[in-house]
Amino acid sequence: MATIPIHEPVARERAHTSAFFSAGFRPFFLLGAAWAAIAVPLWLAAYVHGYALPGALPAMVWHAHEMIYGYSIAAVTGFLLTAIPNWTGRLPSRGVPLGALVALWLAGRVALLASAAIGPIAAAAIDLAFAVVLIAAVAREVTAAKNYHNLPVLGVLVLLLAGNALVHLHALDIAYTAALGNRVGVATLIALISLIGGRIVPSFTRNWLAKRRPDVAAPAPHDRVDTVCLLIVVVGLVAWVAAPAAELASALAIAAGIAAAVRLSRWRGFRTVREPLLFVLHIGYGWVPIGLVLAGVNGFVAWAPPGAPLHALTVGAIGTMTLAVMTRASLGHTGRELRAGPGTVAIYVLVTLAAIMRVAAPVAGGAMAEVTALAGLAWSAAFGLFGILYAPLLMRSR
Repeated sequence: MATIPIHEPVARERAHTSAFFSAGFRPFFLLGAAWAAIAVPLWLAAYVHGYALPGALPAMVWHAHEMIYGYSIAAVTGFLLTAIPNWTGRLPSRGVPLGALVALWLAGRVALLASAAIGPIAAAAIDLAFAVVLIAAVAREVTAAKNYHNLPVLGVLVLLLAGNALVHLHALDIAYTAALGNRVGVATLIALISLIGGRIVPSFTRNWLAKRRPDVAAPAPHDRVDTVCLLIVVVGLVAWVAAPAAELASALAIAAGIAAAVRLSRWRGFRTVREPLLFVLHIGYGWVPIGLVLAGVNGFVAWAPPGAPLHALTVGAIGTMTLAVMTRASLGHTGRELRAGPGTVAIYVLVTLAAIMRVAAPVAGGAMAEVTALAGLAWSAAFGLFGILYAPLLMRSR
């Protein structure tokens, strides 16, 4: 896959298109963040206080599903719909078509909560329809522009669709594949972070160092070391999805974590501490090796329940990286200075605290519920603050 640039779409905004629906990042970043902030307290109410969620899925399965196939896919969609015009030179999706896609995503969130009333078949059809339409839209743009080297993006979206379908098979009592489906989603997102993050993080770092710290050596260029490390990460993720409890999968997960750490060590991340908007990308990617190594070690010595390494990958890597990209892209695409103000720094601090506490919760003994609740509150505060600070940027013209 080619490097994905973070630039304003090539097409000009039409006068009759509202600013909010003029580019995919605007509605999907804002509404995705709002859902991330709302959905976790809903799950905490069930986890801590025993309240029953109205949907047909068990609370824990629903929570995992909505963080992966609700929030995360919204962040990915916003990113892709904004990047694709730069790949293809075609007009971006906007106006009524974009609004319809947003409505379909929202319908999926409502359908899952109302699945006990409308039935799991209807809920599955509505929820899966979003991914199907998104795949069709991306395929049309990439093939129309003959931009075939970016076709692997379709593979990512198909994997997310397949993982989502596996969760719905559980709700339909056809097969108990919810855990497998959620692992497919997590692994796909981590692979995407490894691939795209492995391009944009060193690229942004190189540009910043050349301008601000010319005395510091630039990040290592992408070479065979990166390629081999990336392949090891992918193999480790596949093994973790297929047989997370197997010793071979645990060994491969540790190898994948080491490979991801090797890549990160080549990017001069500690030289960017003075630029939070850039340093947070290194922090987010840093959770990938932590999560993979913890997952592998856990397979050998059972140091903690599986939730600890899993949340290093989800809250840590996925949560931090998506927030890092959403803040940076929102500033750049709306014509603002690429600088993290105090509020944006607070977002990064909150999501980092959420990740640390959520990873620590399973080993907190009798305080596990309290630490989990605090982690959830920090998570919701991070995404809620994003919504408060960035809504004016995302809803107004450039």
